[in-house]
Amino acid sequence: AHQETLEILKSEEAEECGGIIHCFSGDYEMAKACIDMGFYISIPGSITFKNAGRLREVVEKIPLDALLVETDAPFLAPEPFRGKRNEPAFVRYTAQKISEVKKIPFDRVAEVTGENALKAFKIKSS
Repeated sequence: AHQETLEILKSEEAEECGGIIHCFSGDYEMAKACIDMGFYISIPGSITFKNAGRLREVVEKIPLDALLVETDAPFLAPEPFRGKRNEPAFVRYTAQKISEVKKIPFDRVAEVTGENALKAFKIKSS
């Protein structure tokens, strides 16, 4: 489905408007192609799962200014809540894992991904 998604985005000239790739689960090549088309890569709580090595590799390689953090609530609750109902308060666990993977402070992840969200949704900060 990832290749089909890229083909649709290209055929619809999605780079003209950009956007967000929700609940990203692709590989680095897909992430790079989406970023090159002006999309943000939104990282769900599944990055905290033991078997999420590919997603952690993507996060390690792509720039922080291309990332968003999401909960995908009520699904994909991060560890230590896996299997339970996800909620917005758990987004910090996803951001913490991004911080660990990228080896940068949590506050920096929160700051930059917050700025990215404002840009992605075209919200002016005060």
